[in-house]
Amino acid sequence: MITAGDFRNGVTFEMDGNVLQIVEFQHVKPGKGAAFVRTKVKNVITGAVLEKTFNPSDKYPTAYVERKEMQYLYSDGDLYYFMDMESYEQMPINASVLGDAFKFIKENEICKVLSYKGKVFGVEPPFFVELEVAQTEPGVRGDTATNVTKPAVLETGAEIRVPLFINQGDKIRIDTRTGEYMERA
Repeated sequence: MITAGDFRNGVTFEMDGNVLQIVEFQHVKPGKGAAFVRTKVKNVITGAVLEKTFNPSDKYPTAYVERKEMQYLYSDGDLYYFMDMESYEQMPINASVLGDAFKFIKENEICKVLSYKGKVFGVEPPFFVELEVAQTEPGVRGDTATNVTKPAVLETGAEIRVPLFINQGDKIRIDTRTGEYMERA
């Protein structure tokens, strides 16, 4: 059990059948009336973020979210297969669970599979990946302002914007959280 007065960023707990994670918290002690805890919580299964206030003495059961490193093997239709690095068991995960950042992941990449009470609800890709540019138009020198970008298709099929000096066949580093070009690899 955890009390609302002990809330910190990243703490997960159960409330009304949902698993919530503290994104932001603030202990408020007004001049008049009782103290309270103002929070921004994220439902870890649906991804919804909402603001809530709690009485500091409220108690909630702690929720343990398991983060297990697994290797992405291959996809077959809507199922993506991951392998446990310790037991070598394969686990199929539905495409609806993966999220937008998964378009930057190629086969044999290590990801974190998130589960609660044995039910997988998300996959966290690595923060940075290195991918090859499969297709992009040559950059044209000349009438350019600062920070000019062009579209590029990566080896995974994902499309992002890259600077003009990036050519087809170049390896680049991408931040999977934002989907943006970082640097040449």
